Amino acid sequence: MIHTYQGETIDFTVQYKKRKSIGVYVDVFGHIEVRAPKGVRQEAILHVIEEKWEWIKQTSQEMKNRLEGPQEKTYGYGEKFLYLGQAYPIQISHDSSIEQDHVVFKNQVLHIYVKQAVDERIKQALKRFYYQQCKALVTKSVQNYQRHFKTKPRSIRISDDKTTWGTCDARLQLTFNWRLAMAPPRVIDYVVVHEMCHMVHLNHDRSFWRLVGSIMPEYKEMEKWLALSSWKMTV
Repeated sequence: MIHTYQGETIDFTVQYKKRKSIGVYVDVFGHIEVRAPKGVRQEAILHVIEEKWEWIKQTSQEMKNRLEGPQEKTYGYGEKFLYLGQAYPIQISHDSSIEQDHVVFKNQVLHIYVKQAVDERIKQALKRFYYQQCKALVTKSVQNYQRHFKTKPRSIRISDDKTTWGTCDARLQLTFNWRLAMAPPRVIDYVVVHEMCHMVHLNHDRSFWRLVGSIMPEYKEMEKWLALSSWKMTV
């Protein structure tokens, strides 16, 4: 079915099922499906579609972008990067007198100060910024959640591991991926809680997940955010 609203058009399918309400779903390919009670009128379906219009468009596009994978960054003015779950534009300032390339987040903009406006220097400045922010963020989160644990971590490290968000080894050393600084604060808290729970249970058995759930009941929502958004957490 095709519907046009506010000058834009979307294509969706309708499945009639034994249910009480109309639901709108977007699959991993960006396809839109409406599940409606048998016998419901088309006007009611279109009304729900229009109510959820912005969410449908955004979610469908995000799924399609995810399939394409990370897009190559240009590091030009206006290019956006994630920070604490939101995408912010960058602004480049270059001056040979700058002692060290660095990034300052101010007024909803990532201000990047570099000796030379070279892509690699800009990229490395951003990575250092995320490393520093990640260390500060996870350290604060560990301190906040320490009250739930008798054992304390031996150390907190930040890594460039591309396969995990965090680890806890047998020596109680916690390691976190610097890209976590791109995630919403609550997602960062989840990864911290997850790894701190490994100080008690080194595997992922039922006792482990019970402990995670007792501290953060909505942890599955945080896992979902990471699963859907990790592809764009890149510099």
